[in-house]
Amino acid sequence: IFMVLSLLSIVYGALRCNILSIKIKYDDYDIRVKPAAYLCIFMWRSFEIATRVTVLVLFGSVLRIWIFLVVLLNFLGFCLYPWIIFWLSKSPFPENIEKELSRVGTTIVLCLLTFLYAGINMFCWSAAQVELSDPDLISKSQNWYQMTVYYIVRLMENAFLLLMWFIYKTDFYLYVCAPMLVLQLLIGYCMGIFFMLVFYQFCHPCKKLFSSSITEAL
Repeated sequence: IFMVLSLLSIVYGALRCNILSIKIKYDDYDIRVKPAAYLCIFMWRSFEIATRVTVLVLFGSVLRIWIFLVVLLNFLGFCLYPWIIFWLSKSPFPENIEKELSRVGTTIVLCLLTFLYAGINMFCWSAAQVELSDPDLISKSQNWYQMTVYYIVRLMENAFLLLMWFIYKTDFYLYVCAPMLVLQLLIGYCMGIFFMLVFYQFCHPCKKLFSSSITEAL
């Protein structure tokens, strides 16, 4: 019961962050989110987060040391990515985050922001993409390429982790139909991707402002 309540609260938080990020990106427009959009986001985040957490738990239950390496690589990768993009852009260091902050304080704030960004992306696609070169620190454009790469790599990673769990599973899972569980988790993650595609293709409140639809980008 507590696990279900925790999952629902996290999914609800992800849903609110999705809506908030849309309003921030398109603050010049009157945003009206329809019930179908709420439903698509809820289903998208439910399948995505639930399957991701389950995959990590299963893998960590049989390879307890290696799960730390998986988490560390994910965290460091997403944490360093905004800084690498910022360095490649050769943009000036952000100075207008808060007038009272020194350069050291601004650096600490940006590090905490990227830590939060990395923690979210370990489990689901972040609603707002961090862009340190932007004055608002978030990307205002819809990058279909990044999203596509993220979900392809994440699906491959989940499949690999499930394969390792299937190979090294212990007698604890003797009465679990392992192939069926693996199939259900992979289908569940694909269902999350499906609802995400439906949201951006049909239910996004600002889909008319996109330079290209997600199907055209794919």
